[in-house]
Amino acid sequence: MDLKVGVVGFGLRSGLYEHAHRPGAGSVVTMVCDTSERGRADAAKKLPEARITADLGELLDAGLDAVLVLTPDNQHAVVAKRTLEAGIPTFCEKPLDVTLDAVDEVLETAFRTGTKLYVGHNMRHMPVVRQMREIIESGAIGAVKAVWCRHFVGNGGDYYFKDWHAERKNTTSLLLQKGAHDIDVIHWLAGGYTQRVSAVGDLAVYGDIESRRDNTDRRMGDWFSLQNWPPTEQTDLNPVIDVEDISMMQMTLDNGVLASYQQCHFTPDYWRNYTVIGTAGRLENFGDDAGNLIKVWNTRSQDGYVEADLEVEIEAAGGGHGGADPRLIAEFLRFAAEGGPTETSPVAARAAVAAGVLATESLRTDGSAKQVPALGGELLAYFAANQERAAV
Repeated sequence: MDLKVGVVGFGLRSGLYEHAHRPGAGSVVTMVCDTSERGRADAAKKLPEARITADLGELLDAGLDAVLVLTPDNQHAVVAKRTLEAGIPTFCEKPLDVTLDAVDEVLETAFRTGTKLYVGHNMRHMPVVRQMREIIESGAIGAVKAVWCRHFVGNGGDYYFKDWHAERKNTTSLLLQKGAHDIDVIHWLAGGYTQRVSAVGDLAVYGDIESRRDNTDRRMGDWFSLQNWPPTEQTDLNPVIDVEDISMMQMTLDNGVLASYQQCHFTPDYWRNYTVIGTAGRLENFGDDAGNLIKVWNTRSQDGYVEADLEVEIEAAGGGHGGADPRLIAEFLRFAAEGGPTETSPVAARAAVAAGVLATESLRTDGSAKQVPALGGELLAYFAANQERAAV
């Protein structure tokens, strides 16, 4: 019998429903909840047989087997705590929320109720990330000692400065909202979590643009264009912009690995570059799409730039985010139905938020290092056991 799946929030990430709506093949989206008229109208068009409501309580009482929480970030915890309290296995889009207190409340609710919690860090399913991790785990570069990530967000003006993303009250910062992906990947490749973090950042470009518009009547598809260039010529930005458009953070992980992450929202190109340095070599990706390359150097040279000792082509995979989205939802639905290990982790999701929140605090004060508060041992043990309570 198909799992009955609900969706809360039918906006920017609503496309994930397509991977959960497989009537006769394992799961079907039977209900959508959205507080906006636009969201409900869009859901009704795409899922004409589903029940559409603005009342979360109605969804909680609908006898669902799983739910996707796809609301704006600052509503993740508010909704997820209620779905967990209702005993519904819950997929929560990343970041888990925009404050560390809210995130910890979600984890504590999942622990107390025993309800399965899954966080949508889809990059753990992206071929480029998985292949880099496989190379590292093979021992090809020795023990990891440093991870660097440069994120060129070429669509930053259209993606993040024309709607709710541009406001601190909704995101805390783009270093958290956008960076949570990369912070999680850094942690995964390095095999540890951030223990201490510092950062600098600035609203260097978009804050000076005077063309502003309330875009709540539109969606990104209504304004996105590669012709919106250069960044200083952008128009119709959000009325309030108080998040940084360039940020840089440094991390010391709990296993001694040093890491850095740089994010810029006004570059012409859009991709991520990771460099991982170990005791026996280093790897670096040149592009992050199918057909691009991951290169590994193991031979010492004094001739400046030399060709890599190993080149690995990034695999192709169908579906959004380089094939990550269908794998992400498939894993969640399997987890909701059967339990067992998953590539994503609520503890890792918490670690990404903690690093992003503390980095934001650092960059908005004096740039000094901030210590990440530890998660309680009982919660760590519970989630490490794939959300199974220890035998008494």
